[in-house]
Amino acid sequence: MGTTKPTGVVQEVLALAREHSLWSPGDRIVVAVSGGPDSVALLHILHEISVIHMPLQLVCAHVHHGFRPEESDAEAEEVRNIARKLKLPFEMIRVDAPAYIKESGKGPQEAARELRYSFLHDTATKWEAQHIAMAHHGDDQAETVLLHLLRGSGPAGLAGMRLARTEKNVQLIRPLLRMYKADLIEYCNFYGLSYVTDSTNLSTKYRRNAIRMDVLPFLGQYNEQLTPSLNRLAETMADENDFMEAATLSVYEKMVHFNNGRYMFSIASYRKLSVALQRRLIKLILNYLPSDSGNFDFRKIETVRLRLLQETTSTWSLDLGGGAVGVREYDQAVLFDRTQVVMGEWSYGLSVLPISGELELPEAGGILRWQRASYLDGQHPANEEEAWFDADELTLPLTVRSRLPGDTMYVMGLNGRKKVKDIFIDEKIPPSMRSVIPIVCDHSGVVLWIPGVRRSVHAAVQKHTSSVIYMSWQRRESGAPVIAQERLS
Repeated sequence: MGTTKPTGVVQEVLALAREHSLWSPGDRIVVAVSGGPDSVALLHILHEISVIHMPLQLVCAHVHHGFRPEESDAEAEEVRNIARKLKLPFEMIRVDAPAYIKESGKGPQEAARELRYSFLHDTATKWEAQHIAMAHHGDDQAETVLLHLLRGSGPAGLAGMRLARTEKNVQLIRPLLRMYKADLIEYCNFYGLSYVTDSTNLSTKYRRNAIRMDVLPFLGQYNEQLTPSLNRLAETMADENDFMEAATLSVYEKMVHFNNGRYMFSIASYRKLSVALQRRLIKLILNYLPSDSGNFDFRKIETVRLRLLQETTSTWSLDLGGGAVGVREYDQAVLFDRTQVVMGEWSYGLSVLPISGELELPEAGGILRWQRASYLDGQHPANEEEAWFDADELTLPLTVRSRLPGDTMYVMGLNGRKKVKDIFIDEKIPPSMRSVIPIVCDHSGVVLWIPGVRRSVHAAVQKHTSSVIYMSWQRRESGAPVIAQERLS
């Protein structure tokens, strides 16, 4: 399906590059060249652009996969000769893809792709290149969209391959994505460019080949413009998916609180979101977790969503696989990776209490600070994150630890002793957070203070107090890691 005249190919690529800012003058681009017509055309197009239209520094890169030793040797030599004629630097690697397939358990195409991209990134690093150019075209895009559709992918999958995306600080660009293979073959033939044909492209044992050779022609009986239609679908879904991703990130920033590996949000606020944003918010948070996000399919996301919509106040927990856990606690939803969140007991002793100091508590996700000072009558803690103690009434050394079974506390303002567990329940502290809230105790084990929650009656500051120890608790807020857009599928 050719739509572009050979003489107009370069101008079309230039127009696309300007429209999407694919490169700037002087940029260095690693060009992935397999030796087939697509990549040979790409290399020559970029070379003409670099010589006539805009200064670009090109590096020709080729991977010898080892699938077909004799054919692969010939392909490598062909690409080497092309680079030599164009006076371009040539980089090549020989990999044993069959051995890697056995070692990793991956499929042939997935394994080859992984090895290929690793080499391309290494080459980009070596040459300090800003871009890696791939020769994917419109027919490849149609195959990709159809493959994703058959797998049950969401909007991001139907968006197919992107014209440009950043990976490992290098921009992957696909300058030929709006052209078709017939255009590129015609371009090569018109200018007398030699290329090779990969025999494995004719084998339908590979799913992508079967899509290209069997499925697309069959469906084409019902729509002669099927390939362009799939490309238009990809472009439309890419734009709409970008819009939804931005909306989801906005909701995330407003609703989700990240604390010590836990992603928490109000269930009442969640219910007000549209169904699309509800699903995407769950998917986004699960993608932030270090768990195996490949296991988070539509069914699991929908299970969490529907459970959160149930009119119930009961606490529940869902094992989502890969270490990920979804929990409802009171009116809060919590998602976390159990392999990354500290759930056991922990303790720190403050054997010496200098005039001032601080202690970082990674398990609790914050910093405890203290300072000894003279007491001025009328001073009071600003909030539950601060506490004053009569220095002369404290039994040193102090201990900061996690809650233990049976802990009790004489709460300031209440009569008698109360279980710390009941304090947490009254304050509606989510069960998953109770093990990370610090407990400050004196030498005899008396609970003095639960930062951010309640303070005990012990070592209370009085009018006759001359010296105080001021303590403050600051929770460390950390944002979630940035994820690639294409993970939201």
